[in-house]
Amino acid sequence: MTRPVPFSEPPYLCGLPSPYYSSSHKAWQKACREFIDNNLTQHVMDWEREEAVPEHVFQNFAKANLLLASLPAPLPAVWLKKLGVNDILGVVKVEEWDSMHSLIFGDEMLRSGLHGPPSSLTTGISFGVPPILKFGSQDLQERYLPDLLLGKKRICIAITEPDAGSDVANIQTMATKTPDGKHYVVNGTKKWITNGIWSSYATMAVRTGGPGPMGLSLLLVPLLNEPGVEMRPIKVSGHRTSGTTFITLDDVKVPVENLIGEEGQGMKYIMTNFNHERLSIAVGSTRSARVALSAAFEYCLQREAFGKPLIEQPVVRHRLAKCGAMLEAQWAWIEQFAYQMTKLKKEEADTELGGLTALAKAQAGIVLDECARCAVLLFGGNGFTVTGKGEISERIYRDVPGVRIPGGSEDVMLDLAVRQLVKNFRSNTKKLERPKGSSKL
Repeated sequence: MTRPVPFSEPPYLCGLPSPYYSSSHKAWQKACREFIDNNLTQHVMDWEREEAVPEHVFQNFAKANLLLASLPAPLPAVWLKKLGVNDILGVVKVEEWDSMHSLIFGDEMLRSGLHGPPSSLTTGISFGVPPILKFGSQDLQERYLPDLLLGKKRICIAITEPDAGSDVANIQTMATKTPDGKHYVVNGTKKWITNGIWSSYATMAVRTGGPGPMGLSLLLVPLLNEPGVEMRPIKVSGHRTSGTTFITLDDVKVPVENLIGEEGQGMKYIMTNFNHERLSIAVGSTRSARVALSAAFEYCLQREAFGKPLIEQPVVRHRLAKCGAMLEAQWAWIEQFAYQMTKLKKEEADTELGGLTALAKAQAGIVLDECARCAVLLFGGNGFTVTGKGEISERIYRDVPGVRIPGGSEDVMLDLAVRQLVKNFRSNTKKLERPKGSSKL
């Protein structure tokens, strides 16, 4: 077995022992890598330059049922079997899928280091479908899930607005019931919506009540070719192939049956959904950091300056060492998260890991920023050039804000993490207190 460039692969793929990966996980990794390499990774740089991913790529992933791998574990096995989907790539039965399989998929999808093309395929189904599965009525699921799960129709998650990003409780898009009570009329705007431009539907946060979090609901809103809906692409500094979209809604009529769950429970549903989104971002950005750092490491082994390879310079080794320590610590933490989720019930995981998931997402962005910046500096002029030897570092560095801001911006995540930890601590401590008036004995 050829030894990979340092930091280029997780330790378990370098022949080192790990307690986390079963034979099922290892078989999945091999099959997953082969499919993704052939259908995505080897083409990513070309598509990034063209700023477009061909439509057939989404169809290839849909036909292989590989889009389903981006859903939170466990997979909706009952629904999938009803649709004739019994396994993923002939390797993992849908009822045996766990969070470690999800971790491997997220890691493999980012082996190019670039977020745009993978995001163009999976962001919509990954974050837009789970609220329908968890909270949608049977009727809603019957009408929409078959096409969405099989990739016949596309969906997005539409939370963010021009004036409400991490401040979800401040969402202003209104959904007002018609006098006959049969429809909601939706008015407002959504901004920075990934995959929106291709989506037939959006799982959308709307205001059905008064101000604040209790006035929010989730609604499945038709988009493509729908009267009153206007969508246009937004050009952002990185993630340029992910379909970032501005959506305007002008008197859009939506059947009341498209309400996801109950009115006024939208904030609760959104917060539950965020845990999966944030952990997914953390996994992908950690692999992206790995690509940036290992590319720089390989370059330093080859590039000569001052009469010797760059790797012989102590200051260069120091940079690589600092970033390598951050990277491997982050990956070990993410592996731990995934493993813990295989052992905890969903409710337990949301409570015990919710704040820590926010922290892991924030830290993943910090690690990516450090590794990407290190790569650009070590590539020198090549790292500042959009083509050539340092192109990968330049492009990854442009992607960094697209990790640190979406899914909850970094400072908000850091604060949320500590607030959640304090809340859990006080709650658990209170359970240990004696009731007032009880005996001290």
